[in-house]
Parts: sequence; structure tokens; C-alpha cells
Amino acid sequence: MSVYKTLTAYLPTLEADNFGEWITDRKSKGMLEKPIQMPYVSYSRMARHFIDDVYTFADEHQEYGLYSYNDILFENGIEWSIVSMSEVDTSTLDGKCITALLMGAIRADRFSEGALLHFFETGTITKWLNRLKEIDEKKSLD
Repeated sequence: MSVYKTLTAYLPTLEADNFGEWITDRKSKGMLEKPIQMPYVSYSRMARHFIDDVYTFADEHQEYGLYSYNDILFENGIEWSIVSMSEVDTSTLDGKCITALLMGAIRADRFSEGALLHFFETGTITKWLNRLKEIDEKKSLD
């Protein structure tokens, strides 16, 4: 059985999606009556569905404790930062840690607008999903 199929099913779609775009307020004058809206990312439909599916996975797999993603990352020697998470060698990480990386990337976007977009655009999400696919394939051979 493929534990991560709902997440790895996004792999083909990632190649064709633009993930989202920055929205910048160029109309407002910055006056009290018409303040400038802070820039934000408008995520694509695929990205929004992906986020929902990661949360659903976390809810369905309580044994992973993914809402404590920072603890899981720390236990694996990974800092909750874009650089540390992006550069980690995933070849030895288990599914719990990889899904914690996904949750950490999604949660990072709540504190640093555009963080998740960065993970998508640099191929980091693809790298993590490929590792989950590899784990599933290995389990099916056992």
C-alpha cells in the first residue's frame, strides 16, 4: 500500500504549474483613506489543493505528529529555515521527516509570505515528494 500516494500524485502536476504569483498593490496611494495593501502570494489552485492534502495527511496520520514538525526537524538535525530545509540530503530521511518538511514549508509561509512559493519554484517540494515516492516503492518491494 502506498502511504504517500495522495501527496506523490502531485509530481506530474508540479512540472506544468506556475504555483502562484506575487500580488502587489500598485493602485492605492498610501493615504489614510486608501492604504497600500502589503504584497502577498496568490497561490494556484494546485498549490492550494496540495496544502489541503498535506493537512489532511497530517490529520489522518496522527502517529506522525506532524503538527510538531519543528520537533521532528530538530530531531533530524534540520533547522526550520529555508536554507536548512532546502539543502538537506533527503536520501536517508524517513517519511515522517519528509512530511514534516512539507508541513514546515507550509507553516513557514504563515510567518514569511512567499516561503512556500520558494520551495515550489526551486524544486524542493518536488525533491521531497520524489523521496516519498521512493519510500513507497521500497515498501512495496518488501
